[in-house]
Amino acid sequence: MGIIDLHTHGLAGLDTQDADPAAMLAIAQAHGLAGAAAIVLTLYSGPVDLMRARMSAVEAAMQRPALRGAARILGVHLEGPFLNPGACGALDPASFIVPSEKAWRGLVEGHERAVRTVTVAPELPGAPALIRRIVKDGVRVSMGHSLATYAEAESGFLAGASGITHIFNAMRPFHHREPGIAGFALLNGEVFVEFIGDLVHVHPKALELLFRMKNAGRLILVSDSVRLTVPGGEGAAPVKAGLLLGGSMTVADAAARLIAVGFDARSVMQAATESPAAYLGL
Repeated sequence: MGIIDLHTHGLAGLDTQDADPAAMLAIAQAHGLAGAAAIVLTLYSGPVDLMRARMSAVEAAMQRPALRGAARILGVHLEGPFLNPGACGALDPASFIVPSEKAWRGLVEGHERAVRTVTVAPELPGAPALIRRIVKDGVRVSMGHSLATYAEAESGFLAGASGITHIFNAMRPFHHREPGIAGFALLNGEVFVEFIGDLVHVHPKALELLFRMKNAGRLILVSDSVRLTVPGGEGAAPVKAGLLLGGSMTVADAAARLIAVGFDARSVMQAATESPAAYLGL
């Protein structure tokens, strides 16, 4: 089974912000040449009409012949807009909206077949009900960009959320009096957990904790790559005003780096191949 990147915005000068089928195909080619077998193109939170235009571009790309050596485009990951402004990370909080079934329908109507995953902050008013609706529609829900307490994250999980978006990044940090969403991700044996493995977004010792706490079958190595990410590069993360703007390495490059610094090769490769496939039900 090949590498599957469930969270990529772009690569090598290209980005899903371009809202162009040719760009989407070129991103898939860049990932394929960098070692990925398949990708889920991740859309930034933005105005609904703009997110819909980007979904249309991905759908059009999926219907065209793939470029030589390209990774297969499996669909879309919507990183928003049902997120907490207090944990926006590099996303635009002005685009975030209150969760509701009406808002969900307005976002995805006509594009349902392309959407594979959605990130939702489970603590927002209406979020558990929306999670239940999204899951009934056959879409995976991942919790992230969130200030959820442990109990709120657990409520999201019980509503049907099955994943965590890039653990430790853009979320309430673990605290001994309130473990939060990060603590829930570590302790729940069923939830799948994305992590960015470039050793910039997460300290190596925090990743060691993650690998010790979680079964590798529930860990998913993602790139969170962006336009500025360069395959085969040294892993210099794009930064603006001290804020990390996206991943600095492809999944293949990150896997190689993790193995080189001593992480178990079998577990790392499982997180890059089998676990993302299991999360999508492939």
